[in-house]
Amino acid sequence: MLIKTVFAGFGGQGVLSMGLNLAQAAMLEGKNVTYLPSYGAEVRGGTANCTVAISDEEIASPVASAPEYVVAMNKPSLVRFQNQLESGGILFVNSSLIEADISRGDINLVEVPANDIAKKLGSPKSANMVMLGAFTRKSNLVSLSTLIEALEDTLKKKKKVLEVNKKALEAGYSYFK
Repeated sequence: MLIKTVFAGFGGQGVLSMGLNLAQAAMLEGKNVTYLPSYGAEVRGGTANCTVAISDEEIASPVASAPEYVVAMNKPSLVRFQNQLESGGILFVNSSLIEADISRGDINLVEVPANDIAKKLGSPKSANMVMLGAFTRKSNLVSLSTLIEALEDTLKKKKKVLEVNKKALEAGYSYFK
């Protein structure tokens, strides 16, 4: 099994954090992982994306020319990456910011109002964790408990931020019941 995922959005939306947390959770579960971040020179407000490859075997290349999953947090990311998604792949869209205009009939669309859910939680900046929770539920690449464990390790010195992010992950995960 080799599964590649692209997380994409504006710099500042936390797309690199989404990928890093997924990669760390997969490592905690004993899987082979690569994490390849990419961002523009201006970072916040510019485009950012990362590729996470998860496998039971060694990974030859971290590049995802035809990923199984794409998570688009903004419209430019949707436009850029929807055509790279493999046939039959799943496209996750932040429906709070994007009116999905999909030009392909051979992919599956999952709409998550990540920003709206994060606002209801009282933490608009946690939209990335809402989306990561929803992605985790639908993809089954890692367990929610392992994802939370990875997050706890990353944010161990930031207790307040950790609690907000855990709630956001859980809210995204439970969005699909």
